[in-house]
Amino acid sequence: MPPFATAWRAAALVTTLGLAMHAAWANEAVIRKNLAERLPSLPRIDEVRPTPMPGLFEVRLGTDILYTDAKGDFLIQGMLIDTKARVNLTEERLDKLTAIAFDALPLKDAFTTVRGNGQRKLAVFADPNCGFCKRFERDLAKLDNVTVYTFLYPVLGKDSEAKARAIWCAADRSKVWNDWMQRGVTPPEPKSSASCDTSALERNLAFGQKHRISGTPTTILANGQRIPGAIGLDRLEPLLAQAGTAGQ
Repeated sequence: MPPFATAWRAAALVTTLGLAMHAAWANEAVIRKNLAERLPSLPRIDEVRPTPMPGLFEVRLGTDILYTDAKGDFLIQGMLIDTKARVNLTEERLDKLTAIAFDALPLKDAFTTVRGNGQRKLAVFADPNCGFCKRFERDLAKLDNVTVYTFLYPVLGKDSEAKARAIWCAADRSKVWNDWMQRGVTPPEPKSSASCDTSALERNLAFGQKHRISGTPTTILANGQRIPGAIGLDRLEPLLAQAGTAGQ
């Protein structure tokens, strides 16, 4: 191919990309303006970007995803699914948005339970009065070759805060936690609350708020994937295998 033809094609490609980027920016400005004016109660828009579906744009509000047309005339809440690839694009996007790098977790503010060789790792944010957490703990107890980092996350009221303090101040946190969550044995009151530093619980709440951990249990796998809610071992085992030892 003659050099001038190659140069012409490169220039045409740059021009095409430039026009596409300009159109995307123009659409973003229109969408932001119209949605802000028409829906003043809508939370602040963090990002607007085109989706693989022509004419459809993603509107991101924190970790919430909505969809709209190029002018912001319509707003859609729901899942965007690629039927050819059989992929839930919304779910994939949310997984990326809510991921937390495992090495970014403040593990000093968690207590550790090790079973078997402990090679597989996961972190769980849990409230001691959360019924779903108790069910999840019974399933976690059946896992082998795993290290579980438990972040006490008392979001369900004053009694949760009291139980979290008692568990954190126990000599064997893991045992007291498992006795309570799996067998209903009430955590003993700390002998001396003055000698027990419970500031880790406050840091856990601050970390969770920063990363929008709104429910318990919330599990973080070694690859950063976030799993909201209590899932069974039939779902957890494949996800653990997929996560591998990333982040270690």
